[in-house]
Amino acid sequence: MTLDILMVGVGGQGIVLASNILCDTVLKEDLDVKKSEIHGMAQRGGSVVSHIRIGSKVYSPVISVNSADFIVSFENMEYLRYLDFVKDSTVLILSKNKLYPPGVAAGEEEYPNDLIVKNKKLFKNVYALDANKIAENAGNIKVGSMALLGKLASLLPFKKKIWEETISRSVPEKTVDNNLAAFLTGFNN
Repeated sequence: MTLDILMVGVGGQGIVLASNILCDTVLKEDLDVKKSEIHGMAQRGGSVVSHIRIGSKVYSPVISVNSADFIVSFENMEYLRYLDFVKDSTVLILSKNKLYPPGVAAGEEEYPNDLIVKNKKLFKNVYALDANKIAENAGNIKVGSMALLGKLASLLPFKKKIWEETISRSVPEKTVDNNLAAFLTGFNN
């Protein structure tokens, strides 16, 4: 059996770091893990996606259509691009925070609030966190991704202590406490 996790968002939100921490945690639990990333225009606010597949033996790093167990959306609407991966039991972990695309910011288009609400109904469960507020409360606005990772970790069968050790090794030393605080808030939310 394989566990398939899709992490999606916009460049600069910490998706690559979060997916690396997830993979390192899984390896410490003696499981196989494969990851594939797409982050072409990420430095300019473009879409970023990481496919993570976990199991006793994983052969492909790419999640098949209608196969995601979890979608972690680091931006409020970004998950809409990946609805093809949803199945009946998919869980959505969602940041309530919005990053407006250029067309919306310029007033040429509207943010798709109706689509966001409508499509949440496709998921078995939806966990929505205010990642920016959690990051602010943790003392560093850049650690919002750790709140979302914490929520994901609370739903996975891996030891919290291993998550915490992996985060401590993976982030700059001066931000360890901030990252752990955001992770634990997400974990306990």
